[in-house]
Amino acid sequence: MLLFNRAGASCAGRTLSRWLLPLLLLAWAASACSPTFNWREWRSEGTPLLALMPCKPESAARPVPLGGTPTTLHMHSCDTGGLTFAVAWAELPNAARAPEALAQWRGAALAAIRLAPALALDPQTQWVAKVPGADAAQGLMAQGTTHDNRPVQMHAVHFSRGNQIYQAAVYGSRMPEAEKSTFFDGLRLP
Repeated sequence: MLLFNRAGASCAGRTLSRWLLPLLLLAWAASACSPTFNWREWRSEGTPLLALMPCKPESAARPVPLGGTPTTLHMHSCDTGGLTFAVAWAELPNAARAPEALAQWRGAALAAIRLAPALALDPQTQWVAKVPGADAAQGLMAQGTTHDNRPVQMHAVHFSRGNQIYQAAVYGSRMPEAEKSTFFDGLRLP
């Protein structure tokens, strides 16, 4: 009986070792295929905007006053690698209201990180932003705090085409250049 148990254990050991290495390699390969930033092209229904998102965004819509009129704001965001990536858009009844609405939105973006909305006019908070196909684009960057008083950096671009206005933003305690550039360079209005 002892011989049988040793032989069985020896056989089981060879079987286990025969399957263990392939299983470990499979687990390693699976983890290598799920990077923190899994960039994919993304489009929101109702707008021609194309964006690169590093994760699958969640969506919501709510009414907001932009450009002097109640407007439905469509929001899409996801969190990965300690960063929040967000794209939002709204359709105004009149394209002539886009500059005013974008100015209000820039101020609201600063207020959301507990900064004075008037800072949107400060040249130190602005950066040159380009979105192919947009009529106008303005970059905004600032460091503020979250609702629970943690430091947060925000880089955003506000842009328009016709009567649709947009915001694309990245929020985080740090702002890695590679991920920020990939996100903003991936925006386009075909």
